[in-house]
Amino acid sequence: YQRRVRESVFPQTELGTFMSLAKRDKERQLRELTQIVTGIRLFNKECGKGGEGIDNLPSILNEAIPSATMNIENELNSTRLHISRYTGLIERQNAENLADPDPELIRQALINCRQHEAFLKVLLTDVVVATDQINTLERDLRSVLIQLQNTIQSKTAVPTNQVYPKFISLAKIWTGFQDEMVLLSVISNIQTNLEPFTKSHRDVLPDSLLQPLLTGLILRSDEERVNETSGLDDRVEHAPQFKNLEFLFPETTRNFSNLPLQYKGFCGFCIATQDRLLVPGNPLIGILRYKDHFFCFSSKDAAVKFAADPDRFIAHIADAAKRSPELIQLLELHMQFSTITPYGKSAEPGHMIEKPLTKRDSGIQTETHPIESNIDPTYEWNEWEMRRKAIKLANLRTRMTHSVQTDNSNFRRQTSTQIYLPKDSETQTKRDQGTSVPKPSIFIAGLRGCKTTTTNAYKVDLTLDVNTHNDICD
Repeated sequence: YQRRVRESVFPQTELGTFMSLAKRDKERQLRELTQIVTGIRLFNKECGKGGEGIDNLPSILNEAIPSATMNIENELNSTRLHISRYTGLIERQNAENLADPDPELIRQALINCRQHEAFLKVLLTDVVVATDQINTLERDLRSVLIQLQNTIQSKTAVPTNQVYPKFISLAKIWTGFQDEMVLLSVISNIQTNLEPFTKSHRDVLPDSLLQPLLTGLILRSDEERVNETSGLDDRVEHAPQFKNLEFLFPETTRNFSNLPLQYKGFCGFCIATQDRLLVPGNPLIGILRYKDHFFCFSSKDAAVKFAADPDRFIAHIADAAKRSPELIQLLELHMQFSTITPYGKSAEPGHMIEKPLTKRDSGIQTETHPIESNIDPTYEWNEWEMRRKAIKLANLRTRMTHSVQTDNSNFRRQTSTQIYLPKDSETQTKRDQGTSVPKPSIFIAGLRGCKTTTTNAYKVDLTLDVNTHNDICD
């Protein structure tokens, strides 16, 4: 059956023409051939005349979507229950200064649950988008099938330019169904692979350990916490100390619900003062606008204290993220940690830490003529010069060389001459010159030839002066 459908679109007589095409044209024609054959088989399946082995993808997807949504929502509800438990325990430990169980362990478990909750929200959003896409594909599929039925009806022959584009559209719609099947499979695998990471805190903090600690403790979900602080009395009033700050409210702000909240909507005051406690903020209390950033808080008191010194609390939150680096991605603290990029925007999948960008001036020098020059000295561009050389060569073909010997040339012989090679000679231009000083000379007179009993000796200085000595030496 498939062979007959293929031959009706691509007969054997066209094979030679196909083989002579370029590679890109072959790929394009094969792609179109596949789509046309797929569209024909889908139409025949709809008419009940063929299409064996083709699964009913719309029906399968309509069954898989509710199942996937239910699994994600059940997992999300279970995670939120653990979040309410850990949040309540941390608040009790902070209020009563309890040290059992380990507060750091509970905080790490709370952060882990918040991460799991964020992942599940993303998966649930993907399932909702996939549901809308499937509904759109189903409408397009019904529309194209109706158009094909109206075009073909019971005709024995239909122009290809009328039906082939519709068959191609039908194949593309079916490819969209296949893509949605792959997406649901990936979402299911992700949810399954997340289970080992969320199971660790349950093993360390089992229900048998937490149940006695939760006795008498009122657990509140995130929605209940937000509802408790949604009254008009919980709003931040514009006090004089906030003259340089601005609080935004739904009545006075356009697109209030779409403001990009810092820390993913968690209360920054609780993160800084209660050691990484992740409590959702309530935008209805008032969104603080500070340095073009928007902060929401879990209570009016938290908003007032944070607004008194925002820089100090922002620095405390950065210090808390250094103790728990997983908060950098969870709270999107990429402005305070410039070497870490958002996970979805990283250059390489799986790598969040990147080297900071550096700029420098650089230059490059290229050769004037990078291609080797090929100069032909015999090249001639003038046609008339080439003709002149051709005539000259043609005339040389009719010429011959003559040689003559005379009497004088007969007696010529080789002679040789001997000469004296030049000799080496030297000359000296240096002159030695020196100076001398007079030598001291002393004579003692009266030591000889004395005729008296007493000796009268005296010294005679015979040393010449410098000028006299130099004249004698010269």
